[in-house]
Amino acid sequence: MNSRALLLYGSEPDRSNPAFLPSAIPGWYWIVAAHPGTVQQLIDEEKPHVGLIHLSHFSDQYLDELEALIHRNPQIEWIVAADPELLASTAVGHFISCSCYDYHTLPVDLPRLEVTLGHAWGRAQMRLRHGSQPHPGQFGMIGASEPMQRLYRSLHKVSASDAPVLIQGESGTGKELVARAIHRHSPRAEQPYIAVNCGAIPVNLIQSELFGYEKGAFTGANQRKIGLIESAHEGTVFLDEIGDLPFESQVMLLRFLQEHSIERVGGHTPIKVDVRVIAATHVDLELAVEARSFREDLFYRLNVLRITVPPLRERLDDIDPLADWCFEVFSSEKNSHVQGFSQRGKQAMSRYTWPGNVRELINRIRRAMVMSENRLITPEDLLLTPPDTNVAEASLEHARDKIERDLIEHALQLNKQNVTETARHLGLSRSTLYRLMNKLELKQ
Repeated sequence: MNSRALLLYGSEPDRSNPAFLPSAIPGWYWIVAAHPGTVQQLIDEEKPHVGLIHLSHFSDQYLDELEALIHRNPQIEWIVAADPELLASTAVGHFISCSCYDYHTLPVDLPRLEVTLGHAWGRAQMRLRHGSQPHPGQFGMIGASEPMQRLYRSLHKVSASDAPVLIQGESGTGKELVARAIHRHSPRAEQPYIAVNCGAIPVNLIQSELFGYEKGAFTGANQRKIGLIESAHEGTVFLDEIGDLPFESQVMLLRFLQEHSIERVGGHTPIKVDVRVIAATHVDLELAVEARSFREDLFYRLNVLRITVPPLRERLDDIDPLADWCFEVFSSEKNSHVQGFSQRGKQAMSRYTWPGNVRELINRIRRAMVMSENRLITPEDLLLTPPDTNVAEASLEHARDKIERDLIEHALQLNKQNVTETARHLGLSRSTLYRLMNKLELKQ
C-alpha cells in the first residue's frame, strides 16, 4: 500500500513530533505543522487529504483560528483528537459537529483510529471524483438545457459578426453576461468593453456621460473628458437597460448610430468612433414603440441581430448545476458547517418558478449559506417552503412584493444599509432600487 499523507496540527505551536500518537500508522506518513505560521504552506506543498487536530487546550480565539483554517481548506477531511474532558465542552462539541468530519478520544485506540482515518480518506477521494465536476455550459455561462443550447448556437453566429445586437430578457436572466460573452468571442475581444447603464444616468448628464465634453463647456468643466462611447473606440459599448433611456435623449444616440461619430459637449468637430453596439432591455421595445415611449427609428437601428435570454423557469434542468456553481463561487461567505444542499432543497428549487430568475437564485442561495443552521441547505433556509392556504390565495403581485422585500432587506443588511453597494449587489441601478424601496415602504 502506498503511504498517504496525514497532516498533524496541534494546539502546542512548538511541538515538533506527534508524541501523543504512535510513531507509525500503517499506510500513513506524518506531516507535522510545528507552528501555526507553517500549516498553510505545508498544506499547499504536500496537499494532504486528511488532517488530524490535536486539541490539548482551547480558547474561543483558537477555535476561531481552527475554523478559519478548515474553511480555507475544504478539500481536507478534519479529525479532532482530544481528551474526554475537552470533548465534553459545549464549545468544542459545537466546533467538531459544525466543522469536522469526526473526532477521536484520547488516549489513542489505534485500530479505531485507523478505521476513522480510512473513512476520512475515502470520503475525500469520493469528493474529488464527484464533487467538483466541470459545470456544463459554454461562453462562461452555466446550463445545458435546450433553451441554453439555442442561446449558445445564436452566440456562435452573433459573435462572428460586427452588426448591432439587441439582447432581450427578463430582469435577472443574465443579459450583461451574454453581452460580455459576445465581446470576448468577437474580433474585438482585445479592445475595450464599456458597459453603460442607461437607467442609472441622470437625465441632465446623459449627453456628457455618453459623448464627453470639452474644457469650459459648462461650469465645472475644468478639463476635457472623454465620454463612455469614445472610450470604447475599436471595442464594444454595451447599452444596458436601453428601454429606460428617456425619449428626449434617444435622438442623440440615434445620430451616433447613423453617422458613427460623436460630438463632445461644447465641441464642434465630429469625432469618428469605431465601436460595436450591444444593447439590452427587459422592456418589450416593440410595445414601447407602439406606446410612443421608444423611437421606432432607434429600435430598427439596434434590432439588427436579436438574442432572447430564456427565463430560469424555462430552463429548470439547469437549476442543479447553477446552484452548485453558486455554492462554489460564494463558498468564502458561508458558515463553515454548511456543506451543500439537501435533496429537499434541490427539489424545492426545481419546483419554484423564479420570478427574479438567476439573480434571485443567487441571492437566495447566498442568504441560505450564511443563515442556515443545518449541514445541508433546506427549503426553509431558501425561504421556499410550501405555501399555506392564505399565501396560496394571495395575488401574484403580493407574492412578488414579498420576495422583493425579503431580498432587498437581506442585501441592505449585508451591505450595512449602503444603497450604492446594495444596488450593485442586486444588479440594479440606484434609481431602480430607490423606486422599489419606496414601493415596498422600506426605510434605509
